[in-house]
Amino acid sequence: MNMEVKRNLIAGQWVEGSGSRVNENPSDKNDPVGAFTAATADQVNDAVAAAKKASHAWARTSPQVRSDILDKAGTEILARKEELGKQLSREEGKTLPEGIGEATRAGQIFKWFAGEALRIHGDKMAGLRPGTEAEVTREPVGVIGIITPWNFPIAIPAWKVAPALAFGNTVVLKPADLVPASSWSIVDILQRAGLPEGVLNLTMGSGSVVGNAIINHKDVAGVTFTGSTKTGRMVAEACIKRLARVQLEMGGKNPMVVLDDADLDIAVEASFQGAFGSTGQRCTASSRLIVQQGIHDKFVAAMIERLKKTKIDHALEPGAEIGPVVDQRQLDQDLEYISIAQKEGAKLAWGGELLNRKTQGFYLNCALFTESNNNMRISREEVFGPVANVIRVKDYDEALAVANDTEFGLVGGICTTSLKHATHFKRNIEAGMTMVNLPTAGVDYIVPFGGRKNSSYGTREQGELAREFYTIVKTAYVRP
Repeated sequence: MNMEVKRNLIAGQWVEGSGSRVNENPSDKNDPVGAFTAATADQVNDAVAAAKKASHAWARTSPQVRSDILDKAGTEILARKEELGKQLSREEGKTLPEGIGEATRAGQIFKWFAGEALRIHGDKMAGLRPGTEAEVTREPVGVIGIITPWNFPIAIPAWKVAPALAFGNTVVLKPADLVPASSWSIVDILQRAGLPEGVLNLTMGSGSVVGNAIINHKDVAGVTFTGSTKTGRMVAEACIKRLARVQLEMGGKNPMVVLDDADLDIAVEASFQGAFGSTGQRCTASSRLIVQQGIHDKFVAAMIERLKKTKIDHALEPGAEIGPVVDQRQLDQDLEYISIAQKEGAKLAWGGELLNRKTQGFYLNCALFTESNNNMRISREEVFGPVANVIRVKDYDEALAVANDTEFGLVGGICTTSLKHATHFKRNIEAGMTMVNLPTAGVDYIVPFGGRKNSSYGTREQGELAREFYTIVKTAYVRP
């Protein structure tokens, strides 16, 4: 099959790289999404040079100009949300409603940061020395390297690229090698929206080549990365070694606590959506379901009934609730953890088997384990698939202790009708985000996103606090 090879964008030109990679459709391996070229290390250097050259003028461009470009891009994304959502679902495997929803969010993010471009505030005050005035302002950082994961192919590039551009930075973007199509599309949209040459550069390819070239380049002033904790540590080490700023969003092993007084229907649906939505391939997935003993058996029975009714199918199939796993490597990892959990003594209460569908894809039934404890690997390590385990606890105090007994700290959820316990949980869960009677996944773009411990490093993403990473504070004194 002959396919047009999509190219990298460097210094305003679409440039052919070294070879190409076919973007596989996890729902149907006989329906490739497209072919995409890979950048070389030298081309990354060219992209950084182009971004550095464009940096001075872009930083001094009127905020209105930057706002207008982002708003125009957001408008086109929203107008094409069905098309872009379908492309996303084909390349990543999440269901079509989820794909369209994510594309919609990307458009909304660009429009939000179009407004933020006009709200770069400063302070002016009387200096403490007679006859002086002090000013505190924000300036762009410079060239920003952006490295994004495969599980949110359009939303995460959007919430990194949009604030970087809004606050006057230039960008070199490396999307995940598995899912380049969505990033290619938003870069194309932004380029046609009027970005000057070199302000936004797209370098597709592997982390070992493209990613390493970005994080080690002396002219990349800051790197924002979303991915695994292991890779995040490597990114941080490289950036800190040369004193570049770095922002990391990494793994999670998020708890959902279900207390005896919870509304069972709400608890089951919140746990189902949190654990298995998007095929469980979210850093915010609630893969540890910590359930109080009084409601435990009813919860497990109801969750199994919910899973029995769940339609797992092709991402574009009408009515599909869960799509395939993203690729063979991730499927193998999921199956390995299912085997590990059984060997450790956890009971596979439902699912965990491969599924056959009309098309050849990476279909796995949701796996629910019971009779597990918080010391098992299934409770300690991030699986990143449709796999969750139930941990029985005697009371709220034990539930909170188990929830906090993890090296991660992204998000924690609780289902309860007790105001006392909900309030205490919000204040005492060791996580950057918390949900009450809601799935752990799903944070609005207008509020900060991020965690603690090994889940996050550096300043928060999204919302007004996004400016903390993408701007530098300057203090100036004036004697009139």
